[in-house]
Formats: sequence, C-alpha cells, structure tokens
Amino acid sequence: MAGAGFVLYTYTPGGTKQAVAAIPGGNLDPVALPKFVTPLLIPPVMPRAATIKLRGGKQVDYYEISVKQISQQILPAGLPMTTVWGYGAVTSADKKGLLIHNAPSLTIESRWDRPVRVKWINDLKDTNGNYLPHLLPVDPTLHWANPPGGVQDRDTRPTFASTPAPYTGPVPLVTHLHGAVGVGDESDGYAEAWFLPAANNVPPEYATEGTWYDFFKGKAASSFSVSWGPGFAVFQYPNNQRESTLWYHDHTLGMTRLNVYAGPAGFFLVRGGPQGDKAILDSRFGTIAVLPGPAPMEGDRFPPNKTYYEIPIAIQDRAFNADGSLFYPDSREFFDGATAVDPGFIPSTDLSPIWNPEFFGNTIMVNGNTWPFHTVEQRRYRLRLLNGCQSRFLILDFAQIPGVEVWAIGNEGGFLAAPVNLTAANNNRLLMGLAERADLVVDFTNVPQGNYVLRNIGPDEPFGGGEPPNDFDVADPDTTGQVLQLRVVPAIAPDPTTPPQFLTLPPLTPLPAPTVTRRLALAEMASDYWDGPAEARLGVVDDFGYASERMWADEVSENPIVGATEVWEFYNFTADAHPMHVHETTFEVVNRQALVTNEDGETEPPARLVGDPRPPEPWESGFKDTVIAYPGEVTRIKAKFTNPGQFTWHCHIVEHEDNEMMRPYRIGPVQPGQPGQPG
Repeated sequence: MAGAGFVLYTYTPGGTKQAVAAIPGGNLDPVALPKFVTPLLIPPVMPRAATIKLRGGKQVDYYEISVKQISQQILPAGLPMTTVWGYGAVTSADKKGLLIHNAPSLTIESRWDRPVRVKWINDLKDTNGNYLPHLLPVDPTLHWANPPGGVQDRDTRPTFASTPAPYTGPVPLVTHLHGAVGVGDESDGYAEAWFLPAANNVPPEYATEGTWYDFFKGKAASSFSVSWGPGFAVFQYPNNQRESTLWYHDHTLGMTRLNVYAGPAGFFLVRGGPQGDKAILDSRFGTIAVLPGPAPMEGDRFPPNKTYYEIPIAIQDRAFNADGSLFYPDSREFFDGATAVDPGFIPSTDLSPIWNPEFFGNTIMVNGNTWPFHTVEQRRYRLRLLNGCQSRFLILDFAQIPGVEVWAIGNEGGFLAAPVNLTAANNNRLLMGLAERADLVVDFTNVPQGNYVLRNIGPDEPFGGGEPPNDFDVADPDTTGQVLQLRVVPAIAPDPTTPPQFLTLPPLTPLPAPTVTRRLALAEMASDYWDGPAEARLGVVDDFGYASERMWADEVSENPIVGATEVWEFYNFTADAHPMHVHETTFEVVNRQALVTNEDGETEPPARLVGDPRPPEPWESGFKDTVIAYPGEVTRIKAKFTNPGQFTWHCHIVEHEDNEMMRPYRIGPVQPGQPGQPG
C-alpha cells in the first residue's frame, strides 16, 4: 500500500509535534562556521600499482586500494579535525605516486577499452591489527549484512526479544563502481558480497564474508585468474562504455548510508570511446574541438604546481559535533519522534529504533571541505558534478553569478546528444537527484571580477518536484543554500577552448525497439504503530494498476534475457521523488506521464494514466544510470541487458535503499552453484 510522504518533525517543550523545514544536526552550529576560507581540493589521480599484460597483448591497469580510518581537516583550519574513512592506494608503480587516503578519495583515470583491475582491501583496523568499530550508530534490526549471525544468518533481518544496542563489531565493506557498464556480477559490488577486515580479534562465530562472496570469488578466478582472500576482493571493469563520469562507493547490505557517510567515495573517469577523443568536433571548422583542460594527471605534484580547468566536484551534506566528529542520528526519535513514545521500540512495533527514513545534513561539503572557495579565471571551465548527498536533491543556481553562461554537455552515461544551454533554457539552474552527475562547461568570460557564491535552491526536506518558492521552501540561505564561492580573476592567457554552442558531440546509437515492458512500483510502507513510514519498498504493478511490494529477500521478479531491450516503468505511489539507479547498464529516459492522484497529490491504487507523456528534459538526453521518478507519475526508461548475472536496482536515497528499497535482478538464467541454488 502507499503511505504518507515523509514529514520532518520537532517537539516543542510541551510535547506538541510540529512540522519544520529542516532537520538540525550535531552540536556544531553551521551558521557559526567560517565560510569560504578553505581552498577547494581538486582530487589528485590515484596511482596504479602496475600495468598487467594479458595473453594477446591487451593491457590492464592494476590498482591496490584500501579503506582506512584517517583524521582529516574537513572543517576550516583552527577547528578540530574529523575522523573519517577514505580510499587510498597502498602501492604505486611510480615513485611519484601519491599514497594518500582521503575523503573523497583520489580519482581513477581510465581509458576506453582498457580494463581496470582493483584489489579492494578492507583495512578498517588499528595499528595492532584489531578491527575498528563503526564511526556511526549501526541499526542491527534492519535486513543487513549481519556478521554476528554467522554463516547461517548473515544477510538477514534478525529478530530480537528486546531492543538491541547499536552494532559495534567489525565493519563489512564491498565497493560498487556506480555507472560501470558490462561489468561481471562478481565485480559489481553486490550487496551480499561484503567482507570484513582481516583483523586479529574478529569473533570466531562471526561471518567474515557475505552470502555471495565465495560464489563470486570462484567466478573471478575463472574469469580473469585472480585470487581473493581474507579482507579483500579483486574486481575487474571492462571500460568498454562511452566516455563518462563514474564514481565508486560502498554498497554493503543495510549499511550503505553509514559507510558512505563515513567518507569512502571517489571519481572514476572513463576517457575516449569507439571513435576516440577526435569524435568531438568544432562545427565552425569541422576540426577537433577543444574542451577545457587540463585535468589532474597521474604523477602530478600535490599540492599541484599547475592550474586545472577540468575539475571533478562532489557535493555532499554532513553534520558535525563541536569536537569535529561526524554527527548522524542514533535514534528514529531524531526524524519524527517515533521512538520517543510507547510502544516506540521493537519488538513491539514495526519500527527500527535507529534507522531514520531520510537524513539532511545541515552543512555542505565540497570535495571534502565545508564551504570552500575556488579561484577561476575569466574563461571556460569543465566541471564534473556529483550529487553525493544522503537524501538531499540539489538545485544548483548559477543565476547569482552575473554574466555566467552554463552549458550541459554530459550526464552519467557520457556526452549528451547536443550541448544544452542551461542559461537560456533553464535560468542558469540544474536539478540533480542523488547520485546523478552533470558534465558542464561553465563560461566565466563575461563575469566581472569579484567573489560569487554558487547557490542551492533545493529544499531542506524531501523533494516532490515543482519549483521554488511556490512548491517548496528553498534551502537555508545561510547554510545549505550555499555551496561554493567562486573568486573570478582575469584570464592569464587566451582561452583556446571551443565555445560550447559550436561543439558537435559524439553521435548516439539508439537502443533497439523493446521486446518487454515491466511495470514497477515505488512504494512506502506506513507503520501500523506510528504516523510515519516503517520502510520503503519496490515491487511490481499488475495489469489492473495494483502494486505488489517485494522485499530484498524475495525471489527475483525482473529477469531480462541476455541481449534483451526492455522498457521499465516506475510507478511512484509515494509523495516523494526517488532517484532510481539500475546497475550494470545505462538507459535512455523515454518519457514521463501523469497518474491520477488524490487531493493530497498521492497516487492511490489502481494506478491510472492521465494526459499525454512528456519527453525527458534536454539534459537527460543520451544515456543515464540514475533517473528521477516523480510522485504522481510513471517514469519510463529503456535499457539493453547484455551481460548475464545477478545485479540490483534501487532508490539512491541511501536511507531508503538500506531499508528494503532495493531489489535484486538477474540477466539470463540462474547460474549453476549460485547461492540458494544447487551446485
């Protein structure tokens, strides 16, 4: 069934519940934080451990990357440092390689059709080799990795006779390369393929790997002759997709929200394509176009001794305590008071005591620092943007920068069909759902010298579509409404880049006609004990318009045959927008169409279409891996499924995916020996 939309609440001293616009954070007041005093960090490039030559001569770039606990200056200098987790290389083939762990981590630079192999290492241990507990409160009542359950009960939703304390054992991790196309399922970062650190003191009764780890270990050995072992796994990415902006992050079952919030994430750039870099032309002359650059390169000094004009920018929201530590709620009471009243705790109710349906940090962090600044010249820049927030939709507003011109040239799946002038077509604004990426050319040529702020006018609450200020209040202009200060100075040399209106982007090859259409449900399960959600779910919609919700543990219901092209229709029965991500493939956004809604704007079964479909937004052309599915609508995508195996599709509001808004799907037949099947 469809429940009410997520509402943010606070409690007055008398106990009266009242709605508020934003969630508070820790005891560090974001208004009091100095802003625009820290230079923007431009992530360096991850050093390779080696180059491997395969039989036949094909070369593979090999990396050894671990996750460590580090202390990092996220808040402005003079304030306490913050303990976080970060990816980093543990070895480098080049003596100049930067063995730096950071959050966000260094960028993996890759080339089209040149595979990348990574040994991912869980090194969340102290100097004595003992495991480190999580930095944040782990709710053990969800369907999660559950190492204490042992081999028999790992990857389950445990039952408890009384409300348990947060889990404080060793932390499971598994890395997902978000946006990787054609990757084998053994290398996709499947949520049940996690592994613990190889620590001295892991209790002997704990499961040390997830349900699918051993099966994928065998596939990796047979597919590309690598070995996995305690505390690590080796994945390989074919990189035979279009030039695109990917990112890597943890994907552990029931813990993604916490593991990513703790820090480990980074960019992964695929460059080139079937036609090479020469496929982008200058339409004025028919010559090869020039995009803004350079970007950081492997072997660059750090701090760099050159100026970059192509910059990856990860925008995340966080909250902090006065001692510099990360704040994340340790009770559902924080979100809506649900566990503050009887019978507010399990097992008496259907609520999880710690999990929060959504979380909005009250501080904006860009490339690992709160509210940094960056000096730009009066020329064109290429900005590769990522919305890496927890639940927050961003509406980036360049309109406060006089004279700026912003063009979108790419999204998650690579270059668009043609450049889109966001200045002329969208008032210098860009909506970005969770995990969406945008490849922009931002022209500061005509911006007067001075300091300007890139703004965010998205809401400090769940996003349901529409425009501010009529449909929702904008983010707090003193905090979350500010992203990054840009200090505009004169250009030091003539700009050699091609004006974006003259860019002819690489041609797109449309997908074949679909053979199957699947009607899928986005649902919200209302609590039987509280006026609020118990969990979010996915499911299927039958021919009569009724939704049948499914849990993560239910049998696979989406099973394309190998090579099939399908249309997936996301019917949104909730009051919120959901950024839907499909692993292993990229897709075309076909259209969106309204559904009949009630007076509260909610879709009630049976779902009924109304009006005509509307086309995707211009900046959604080309191929994507994440799409915004609005409430009261059906959103249609078309994808081709070429690689057999077991993958997932889910909402990328990470609090949602951690509590049932994620489903497995399979391409092709059941694999012999896979978990749950005979060998």
